[in-house]
Amino acid sequence: MAMQPSVERRSRHLSVTRPISAKQNEVWDVISTPGYLELIHPFCESNVVVEWPGEASIDQIRYRSGWVYVRHFTSWIDGVGYDLEIGAVNEPTSRVSWRLEQRSDDITDLTISLWPRVVVDIPGLRGFVRWAVVGPMMRRYLRSVTAGVDWFVTHRTPVQADQFGYHPWFSSKRRTRA
Repeated sequence: MAMQPSVERRSRHLSVTRPISAKQNEVWDVISTPGYLELIHPFCESNVVVEWPGEASIDQIRYRSGWVYVRHFTSWIDGVGYDLEIGAVNEPTSRVSWRLEQRSDDITDLTISLWPRVVVDIPGLRGFVRWAVVGPMMRRYLRSVTAGVDWFVTHRTPVQADQFGYHPWFSSKRRTRA
C-alpha cells in the first residue's frame, strides 16, 4: 500500500472541535479501538484494520461513495490522540491530527485538524481551490465525524449512514427521497 506523502506542507489547516459529555478516557477508548470508524463515521462503509494499535497503525476506510483511503499513523499518544497521513494508494496524502483535552470533569474536547493535500497544482488556483472549495467541504465532513464520535460515546449505538447530513464527496451517490 504505497502512499505519497504530500511534498507541500503549509501551515494553513482547518480544525473542528466538539465538546463531548464524557471523560477523556471514555472517548479515547472509542477512538483507539480497532475498526472504530464503522461505529462513529457517517460516511464509512467499512474500516479494515491492517495493523493496530500504536504509531505503526494502518487501516483502510471505504467511504459510502466508493472511495478507498488508507490511513498510516505517524504518532500515537496514549489517552491523548494521534497523527496520520490519509489518501488513496499512490496519491498525495493529507495530514490529520486527532486530539482529546479534558475541559472539565465531564466534558472532553475532541479536535480534528486537517492539512489538506494539493488538489489543483496550478499556481494561483491552488490556494483558491483549497480554501474556497476544499475548506468548506472538509469542515462539513469533520463536523459530521466529530458528531459521530459524540453520538457513539454518549448513546452507545452506531451512527447511521449520513446521520448528520449528506456529503457530496463521501456519501453514497444513490440518494433516496423521503
